[in-house]
Amino acid sequence: MFDYNPMLLTDFYKTIHYKLYPENSNKIYSYWIPRQSRLEYDKVVVFGIQAFIQEYLIDYFNKYFFEKDINEILREYMRLIEYTFNSNIIIEDLNHIKKLHKLGYLPLEIKAIKEGSLVNIGIPIIEVSNTDNEYFWLVNYLETLLSSSIWHPMTSATISYMFRNIVNKYYNISSDIKTKHGAMGDFSLRGQTSINSGIASSAAFLTSFSKTATIPSILYLEKYYNCDIKSEIVGTGTPSTEHSVMCSYGKENEFEVYEKILDIYKSGPISIVSDTYDYWNVLTNFIPRLKDKIMLRKGKVLIRGDSGNPVDIVCGNEYSDNINERKGTVEILWDLFGGTINSKGYKVLDSHIGCIYGDAITLQRAEEIYTKLINKGFSVENVALGVGSYSLQYVTRDTFGFAMKATHLEYKNNEFIALFKDPITSKDTVKKSPKGICYVYKIGEQYHLMDNFNSESIKLVEYNNQLETIFKNGVIMRKQSLKNIRNILHSYSGGF
Repeated sequence: MFDYNPMLLTDFYKTIHYKLYPENSNKIYSYWIPRQSRLEYDKVVVFGIQAFIQEYLIDYFNKYFFEKDINEILREYMRLIEYTFNSNIIIEDLNHIKKLHKLGYLPLEIKAIKEGSLVNIGIPIIEVSNTDNEYFWLVNYLETLLSSSIWHPMTSATISYMFRNIVNKYYNISSDIKTKHGAMGDFSLRGQTSINSGIASSAAFLTSFSKTATIPSILYLEKYYNCDIKSEIVGTGTPSTEHSVMCSYGKENEFEVYEKILDIYKSGPISIVSDTYDYWNVLTNFIPRLKDKIMLRKGKVLIRGDSGNPVDIVCGNEYSDNINERKGTVEILWDLFGGTINSKGYKVLDSHIGCIYGDAITLQRAEEIYTKLINKGFSVENVALGVGSYSLQYVTRDTFGFAMKATHLEYKNNEFIALFKDPITSKDTVKKSPKGICYVYKIGEQYHLMDNFNSESIKLVEYNNQLETIFKNGVIMRKQSLKNIRNILHSYSGGF
C-alpha cells in the first residue's frame, strides 16, 4: 500500500481548478453515472462505495493528511508541483489546503443508492457535494481517487451477477440444488492489474458467489462490510493442486502424485489439476486405478482440466476422431462412476467425483458448457467453473461508461447555474450529462431520473430519493453488511 499525500492522488490539472471557478462559488454537486454498456446487459450492480469511503476518505486521509504535520505536507506538495507540472502557472499560496488540514475532516456529503441494487444505465449512483462553502473545489478534486477506486469493483460485481444469472437459469432447468452460490469460483487475482484492485474485484465476485481462491477478498469484506467467517459464509476455498506439484515426481512417476494426494486428503473436497501431460490418460488410466480409493473417501474429488477448449474438454467434441475427446470429461466420469437421475431427469455423477474447469471461462462459454451438458442429459451441477482475470480484468472504466460529472453550481448570492455537457461532436449522446441536482426514484425494479432541481426545489421530493446519505463530514452515516447487499441483489432472482 502506498503512503502518498492524498492531495496528490489526483490529476495535475485539478490542482489549479480551485482558482478557476467563479470567485463567488459556494457549492458544487457532482454525480457518478454509468453512461453506457458495452456488454449485453443494461444494468450495473452497486458495490464498493462503502469500502472506498472507509479506506480512503476516512482511514487514508486521517493517517496521511489530517494526522501529519502540515509543513511536511506542503513541502512535498510544492516540491512535486514546482519540478514536474508543465505549466507557467505558479501556485502562489496553498491556503485552501492549509484550511482543509486544520478542519480535520473532509467537508463533503456523499449520497448513494444502496449497494446490491441493480441500477439502469444512465442513472446517477453517487452524489457528491460540499458541506462547507469554502470547499466547493474539493468535490471534483477527488474525482480521480473515487473513479479509480470504484469502477473496477462495480464492474466486477456486475459481471459476476451476469454469471450468476446464467447459473440460475441452467440450474433451474437441470438440477435439484437450491443453493447455487457455490457453482462458480474466482481465480482472478494473479491476473489483475494490482493487488489492491484484485482484492476489491474478488470481493465484488463474492456478492454473487461464495467460492474463491482469493484469501484477502474475505479479509476485505470482513473489514468493510460487517461480516464474520465464524458465523456466516463469506467466501470459501477448495484444496487444490497446481502444476508444480503434479510435475514434481517427473512424467514417468505421475501416477504416484495422484496416489499421494488421495492418501493425504482422505476426506473433504480436493481439486486435482490433471492436464500436466496427457489429460485423457489420467481420466482413462489413472482414475480407474484409483477408483476404490476415491469411493472410500468422504468428499468429492474434482478432476480439473486446464487447457484446450473448455466446452470440448468438459462436454466432448462429437466431431473428434478420438473417442475420449468425443465423450468429454463428464461423460467419461459417468461411464466409470455412474450416479443418479435427479427429479428433473438429468444425470448427476456419484457424489465422490466431479469436474472443475477454470481456464478461459467467459459468459458465453459458461452458457455453451451448460447448454451442451443439458443436451447430453447431464445436470450442470456436474461441473464447477472458475472465473479468471480475462472476465474480471479484461474490462475498463468504459465497459459501463462510468464517469463523475459536475451538474450544479451555487453562488454566494443564492443564485445557481446548471452545469452540463452536451457536446455536438458526441452524436450518440453518451457524454451528455444531467443538469442541476438529481432526484432518483424507483418504480418496481426500475430506477428513474428527474434532474434540473435546485437546492430548494429538491426538498419537495427528497424524502423518496434513492440517493441516500452515506457519508457526511468525515463520518459514515449508513453501513451495509455483506449479507444485506447479497439479499438486495438476489432478491431480484430468488435469493443468494
